[in-house]
Amino acid sequence: MSDLIDEPLPGQNLPEYTVSEISGEVKRTLEDQFGRVRVKGEVGRVFKARSGHLYYDVKDDRNVLACTTWKGQVSSLSVVPEEGLEVVVTGRLTSFGAQSKYNLNVDEVAVAGQGALMALLEKRRKQLAEEGLFDPDRKRPLPYLPEVIGVVTSPSGAVIRDILHRLRERFPRKVLIWPVAVQGANCAPEVMRAIKGLNALTPGGALPRPDLIIVARGGGSIEDLWGFNEESVVRAAAESAIPLISAVGHETDTTLIDHASDKRAPTPTAAAEMAVPVRLELLAWLEGQEARLSHALTSGIASRGQRLRDLSRALPRIETLLDSPRQRLDTWAERLPAALIRTVQGRRVKLYEASGALRPGLLRRTLDGDRRRLKNTAARLNLRALQADTSRKAQELDRLTRRLSDATTRQTCAWRDRITAIDRLRETLSYKATLQRGYTVVRGDGDVVTSKSAATKAGVLEIEFADGRLALDRAVKSARKPLKAKPKTPDQGSLF
Repeated sequence: MSDLIDEPLPGQNLPEYTVSEISGEVKRTLEDQFGRVRVKGEVGRVFKARSGHLYYDVKDDRNVLACTTWKGQVSSLSVVPEEGLEVVVTGRLTSFGAQSKYNLNVDEVAVAGQGALMALLEKRRKQLAEEGLFDPDRKRPLPYLPEVIGVVTSPSGAVIRDILHRLRERFPRKVLIWPVAVQGANCAPEVMRAIKGLNALTPGGALPRPDLIIVARGGGSIEDLWGFNEESVVRAAAESAIPLISAVGHETDTTLIDHASDKRAPTPTAAAEMAVPVRLELLAWLEGQEARLSHALTSGIASRGQRLRDLSRALPRIETLLDSPRQRLDTWAERLPAALIRTVQGRRVKLYEASGALRPGLLRRTLDGDRRRLKNTAARLNLRALQADTSRKAQELDRLTRRLSDATTRQTCAWRDRITAIDRLRETLSYKATLQRGYTVVRGDGDVVTSKSAATKAGVLEIEFADGRLALDRAVKSARKPLKAKPKTPDQGSLF
């Protein structure tokens, strides 16, 4: 029996692992066996942690593969995973021993096919359109002649040469170039930073702030132009305080930045033509305007000179204007001495007549008469003042009488309202309201009787009903014979 117990059981010679050791072996086996792999599938649940790490699923019709992109790898992705998008992810297969799960650490995401890209583009376009980023009311007019033009493009391509050449031909302006990558993973973040950086410049600073921004790139496939469809670039273009022209691709290429910009140009060369007018055309227009102005001034002055000459012919000569006044002056000069002599003689006669009337007696009588008239006038003035004062006091008395009458009326009304209210309260608290419900008041010899003994002692009883009083004579009542009482019926008991 002891031999059986000591004999080892089958399989006991296998090596023993701890949980961490077996998890590490599985992790090493997965990483050594698969290395970097490419997996095609549909993006499922997408979750971005607060730390910046991105967790999502790639699935087909039967299985799900958990994927992880660390915070430092997210910025290098050319396409950010979105739920429902068919993608091809590239990374390393590894395991997470703490939860006994395996996952794919993804460092590259590509859309699986142009159809999926177009579906993603349409979905993103509708989402941004619902937010109002493409509304025509948000678009601003371009400046007619900007002083500084900011160009966001690749510094080594043919696009910047075409733009500079076209600006030099039409109207030379200052150009501020912000070099960016126009395709690949760095395209979207660099273009976004360029637009925001140009808006952040200080007007009149060492590096002048542009009056117009041109975002330009040559033609290419939808994958090459995908950086200009990213949400960050579209939002930066919509939020730009500086008017922006998008010139991405050829005329048939359309990106989301075209909808958010203030003006879309079919080509970079067309963007330069929209930015500035033709200098020679402006000079020709100015010369034409100058010629028109000179002709208008010359013809205006000539017509006014001719009109002035026509009017001057209708005016009389200066010599004829002075002939009549000169004759009147001569006539008045001849008549003036005689008129002065006659006037002096007439005044002298009137003076003699006035001096003869000023005798002492006559002067005294005149003064007495004037003095009497003065007294009468003073008396009348005192009477008028008294009448005015009496009238004023009568008006004051009438005003006080009206005020007293109004106050008396108001006081009387107040007292009447108060008496009415007290009377209503008295009626409410009166016992007569109780008589309406069938109660009565018994009085004996004029006083209210509240007991049988008091009613017996009273000589005259009076009962008050709701509709009047009824008097009962006590002597008549006592003289009546009492009624015989009915014999009592013997109690038969209860049948129950």
